[in-house]
Amino acid sequence: MNCNLDDIIKSSKKILLLTHMNPDGDTLGSMCALYSMIYNRFKIRPDMNVVSGIPYNYKFLPNIELAQRYFDKSLVYDLVITLDVASIERILDSKIFFDKAKCTVNIDHHKTNPKFGDYYIINPDASSCGEVLFDYFKENNWQIDTNAAICLYTAIMTDTGNFRFENTSSNTLRAAAALVDAGANPNYIYKKCYETKTKNFVLFQNYCVNKAVFLEDNKIAYTTVYKKDLEKFAAGDDYTDGIAETLRAIDTTEVAFVAKEVDKKLTKFSMRSKKIDVAEICSKFGGGGHTFAAGCTIKTDIDDAVNKVLREISL
Repeated sequence: MNCNLDDIIKSSKKILLLTHMNPDGDTLGSMCALYSMIYNRFKIRPDMNVVSGIPYNYKFLPNIELAQRYFDKSLVYDLVITLDVASIERILDSKIFFDKAKCTVNIDHHKTNPKFGDYYIINPDASSCGEVLFDYFKENNWQIDTNAAICLYTAIMTDTGNFRFENTSSNTLRAAAALVDAGANPNYIYKKCYETKTKNFVLFQNYCVNKAVFLEDNKIAYTTVYKKDLEKFAAGDDYTDGIAETLRAIDTTEVAFVAKEVDKKLTKFSMRSKKIDVAEICSKFGGGGHTFAAGCTIKTDIDDAVNKVLREISL
């Protein structure tokens, strides 16, 4: 059910904020923004848990240095809040904190979110979890400080592809403008997010794009990433971010995806499209997301997984 965060937070002493696996700018920006807002409003310092490594280009976010990857599994929180988590499986081992918490809140914008948790704040029409939070703060008169503004702007900007994607609405742009007024610097944030790539990151992405496969008169474009590829470039989890968007940008492409080998019996997919509903495709494998941007994980080897996904694509 929907909730009043004021009441829930006031009755909580120990709070944990959770991101999803392979964190992006939206989940990290939303987490750091909510941390700042809770501290400023209630003088409570929540714990922040990232379930996998923080990408280099997001380490500029205010208070991100306080986030931890590993926690004492015996801890019990009064309140656990997930941010930008489309399904509970995406918090991996941190689910133990969610399950043991006295109260849980799910804040998200994915249309496939099953509304897990005791309470939820979900708006599938919002561009990002950052926009969902901005709207909540505005509607409930929470004063947005400069640190929170930087984090929310980062969340919104990255999930809209710097305001280029179809999820960018007039409300999204009004939110961005208000965050600039509150202290977010668009030029600084853009450079930190998009112009701080390492040499290996760029070389790895070029390698993956160069070995892309094209099918159905070039309407389908995909690339496979094996563990040996990741090891060759000393690639982090975030190195595949943006590759599907690059393949989708080709004029003939209608649907693009990246298949990444997690291990011999587990494959992770990131899908993008111009027309078809890739969230529907991913939902068939337990995943989800947005109409034109979604993901899933399939418990089989990468070659078999690719064939399963290709069979589901209907152009």
